[in-house]
Amino acid sequence: MKLSYLWAAPDVNPINRKARSVPFLNVFNVYGRVFFFSWWGFMVAFWAWYAFPPLLTHTIKTNLHLSPAEVANSNIVSLCATLLVRFVAGPACDRYGPRWVFAGLLLIGSIPLGLAPLVHDAQGLYVSRFFIGILGGSFVPCQVWSTGFFDKNVVGTANALTGGWGNAGGGITYFIMPAVFDSLVARGYTDGVAWRLAFIVPLVITLATGVSMLLLCPDTPTGKWSERHLHADQNLESHGGAEAIVDIPGRITDRASSTTPNSIHEVDKDKEPQDNSTNWDHEAAISREEMAEAAKGEVVQKPTWGAIARVLGSPQTLFHILTYMCSFGGELAINSVLGSYYTTNFPTLGQTNASNWAAMFGFLNVVTRPLGGVISDLLYRAAGRSVWAKKAWIVACGCLTGALLIVIGRTDPHHLPTMVGLVALMAAFLEAGNGANFALVPHVHPRANGVLSGTTGAGGNLGGVVFAIIFRFMDNGTDYAKAFWTIGIMTIGLNLVLCWVPPIPKGQVGGH
Repeated sequence: MKLSYLWAAPDVNPINRKARSVPFLNVFNVYGRVFFFSWWGFMVAFWAWYAFPPLLTHTIKTNLHLSPAEVANSNIVSLCATLLVRFVAGPACDRYGPRWVFAGLLLIGSIPLGLAPLVHDAQGLYVSRFFIGILGGSFVPCQVWSTGFFDKNVVGTANALTGGWGNAGGGITYFIMPAVFDSLVARGYTDGVAWRLAFIVPLVITLATGVSMLLLCPDTPTGKWSERHLHADQNLESHGGAEAIVDIPGRITDRASSTTPNSIHEVDKDKEPQDNSTNWDHEAAISREEMAEAAKGEVVQKPTWGAIARVLGSPQTLFHILTYMCSFGGELAINSVLGSYYTTNFPTLGQTNASNWAAMFGFLNVVTRPLGGVISDLLYRAAGRSVWAKKAWIVACGCLTGALLIVIGRTDPHHLPTMVGLVALMAAFLEAGNGANFALVPHVHPRANGVLSGTTGAGGNLGGVVFAIIFRFMDNGTDYAKAFWTIGIMTIGLNLVLCWVPPIPKGQVGGH
């Protein structure tokens, strides 16, 4: 690892043009720019998605005359739409490309976000939070887009950074929304007007981000999404390859020849993809075997019902669903109630201070989720490119998270430093587990990366719904400690149930 990797144009895989390092600080380089918009777009989406909870505990609850049960119900409703959107977003990414899906979700999600100030009762709150949940689906294109630009040696780090810095939006919202609200109240606005005006801030930034993404970034390192396989074919041939890219039954594009459906060489011979990446980067030296694997096993194919069914039915997919249910699902549910938990155990804190302490849980994503991906990549290389190392790290993070949730729930701390310390330690492993999960995802079913990413992401939201329901029905939504240790037991069990399944399907080409 060289310091210059932080800004220098990266070396790239000569076949798929994916970067072999992450230029964090160079937005002028196409890889650095896509990296920036991946994490920034998700962070803005997460902030907007969770714009309600920081003000919901006191201000909005009082203004709309809500009961604790209605507040808990709105948290559940918020996750339901995101679950559906993430499940659909995966195949949509494979079909249309992640950039268009990402920008589309931001722009469409801005509509209910802009209408949020019109809420005046519990039913309106449910409807508003349901449709604002569209923004939570942006996690899927964030990860698929990042996977499309960074190679296997750093994809765990890249995905963990984009996901982790994006998840920090869950902390930012707990800091910014109360701060904006307080500033508006100080200017003379009533509470009922101030909380509504506060939504203008995430609305403007979400719209600007969606438009900028479309104007400033490409679909893939080689250009248009529809030409991704043609570029891979051309690059393989120019480096001495003479075989077709994808050896799978059926068509991979709408332009495939009816007489030779498995050969990309027969696709529109008169149409040659433009080489618009020649001067972007430098080619890395990789083996012929790695070149063939990248071309034959790692070019995303157009999703079909049969391919989707095979991905959904594999035990590897189920493993990722269950483990991400626990890690990201736990994060979502805890993020919704943590401010209220602090207020319950430490009533002298007040809304703003309780929100600031709760914000720490989300802010830790800046470090902890990326750390999960970085450690995963390090273990992968140290174990001789063994994906088992990545899987073991996921399970370890899950079990340690479960144990710490049990400790928090059973002790129910009323000493603020103890509470903050335990929550921070639990968050470290919980959020590292998120990063570890999506460090392994690109290796599993790489030709259907969007489908797997979307399904795994939806699993995270399913966990959020399940755990939010647990919080909702523990003493009518007020026994947070009991919910914590219950979720902890479930987390350990779900992480262990499929830990024995091989990380990638037997006989798979690509992903190793």
